[in-house]
Amino acid sequence: MTLSFLPVTPDDIDNLMPIENACHSHPWNQQVFGSCISGRYFGHYLIQENRGQKHLILGFYIGDYIAGESTLMDICVHPDQQGQGFGKQLLQHYIRQAKDLGAEKALLEVRVRNISAQMMYINNGFGEIARRTGYYPSTIGYEDAIVMARSL
Repeated sequence: MTLSFLPVTPDDIDNLMPIENACHSHPWNQQVFGSCISGRYFGHYLIQENRGQKHLILGFYIGDYIAGESTLMDICVHPDQQGQGFGKQLLQHYIRQAKDLGAEKALLEVRVRNISAQMMYINNGFGEIARRTGYYPSTIGYEDAIVMARSL
């Protein structure tokens, strides 16, 4: 088994949308996804390759870069593949890519109730810098976002 990162292109949207839809209660639609993979945006997806078999998409991330800062816009691991460290690998790849682009700081928002993601971010050097009240839609009303950052 080999793991590889591939850059996200418009041709990949149809293959990544099922993961987006499975990971989020209010996922991006295809139009939003498409608008976030060009210009200042960058992203990669992680695949597992087994000899002689079709590759399996494990997850992806989308980030943006502008004026020395990068924001992790979206990160998803297929629900069947969660808990195996793929989210950490995606996050660390995002951090390397942001640094390579010249970012000195990385930012992200995470749902208050998403404790496992918060722990992954904390364990990779992110810390809370603010909260956004009612930022995310939820099944009933809205949920706060924790804004996290780290120096690169």
